[in-house]
Amino acid sequence: MYNILKQILFLFDPEKVHNFTFKFIRFWLKVPGIKSVWKKKYVLENEKLHRNVFGLTFKNPVGLAAGFDKNASLYNELGHCGFGFIEVGTVTPEPQPGNPKKRLFRLKKDEALINRMGFNNHGVQEMVQRLKNKNTDLLIGGNIGKNKTTPNEQASDDYLKSFEALHPYVDYFVVNVSSPNTPNLRALQDKEPLTALLTALNNKNQKQERQRPILLKIAPDLTNNQLDDVIDIVLSTNTDGIIATNTTIDRSNLTVENPKDFGPGGLSGKPLRKKATEVIRYLHGHSEGQIPIIGVGGIHSPEDALEKLEAGAELVQLYTGFVYEGPELIRKINEELLKK
Repeated sequence: MYNILKQILFLFDPEKVHNFTFKFIRFWLKVPGIKSVWKKKYVLENEKLHRNVFGLTFKNPVGLAAGFDKNASLYNELGHCGFGFIEVGTVTPEPQPGNPKKRLFRLKKDEALINRMGFNNHGVQEMVQRLKNKNTDLLIGGNIGKNKTTPNEQASDDYLKSFEALHPYVDYFVVNVSSPNTPNLRALQDKEPLTALLTALNNKNQKQERQRPILLKIAPDLTNNQLDDVIDIVLSTNTDGIIATNTTIDRSNLTVENPKDFGPGGLSGKPLRKKATEVIRYLHGHSEGQIPIIGVGGIHSPEDALEKLEAGAELVQLYTGFVYEGPELIRKINEELLKK
């Protein structure tokens, strides 16, 4: 069914289809009986799938990555797709339109996406209002970033604002310093600014009555020396874990003749699979398993998910694989895990 629907949807502009799909799912799940049908079809509940990570209990290890539900406008409905957790954002303190359109591209032959969205979102206060209407028992992560106009020297202020606003409403935080679509953002992955940022957030977290796990999301394009720095920083600042990885700026694995025709942006999907897994394996091995990892990047099959878990990830997330394969993929991964 999804493959037929996908063939129709893929005839149209990706960003318009994304927005249309949100409206359609919201409408469809209001039809009497549909929620129970979706639950039976997509949701697999089994205690053997539970995972205890970062001090939290996840219903299953397959989550939705940030970037899909940027404004926390569909997370309740997406809970009926079988996910074990959902990450909303990336959100910034103030609303911003993001980069000029067209900014999202499908590479069908590669089963990939290129996006240069630029943290388009409605701002943290609107997200807070939507999270107050939570109607799902899934864990919700909040992915936070800085506004485009905020200088890197003041970046910590932006992250702290979103952290404080979202703290009562999310179960964990993700610090996004790895998107390639905000100018100079990736410079925050350098040792000195990253240490300062994570220290500030963890200090703020320590002052809360109830602390939330804080994770760092990194790019797949870091060198081994940079990954060594990341390990040192995460351990020294008592940051709870790493999400590996964000999208890549590398175009070497594409089959399209002129990848530069799509312009700049982050590549996700199948061409990212191997690189993301290599980063996970390096982080896990060189940290001696001390840092919990969420693996993301190129998961389009149960085998892809198992590859990430075997490399050292404890949880996985989908985005592009969810777009290309549909919600059936989540159940298939969980079914395969139950066989292990």
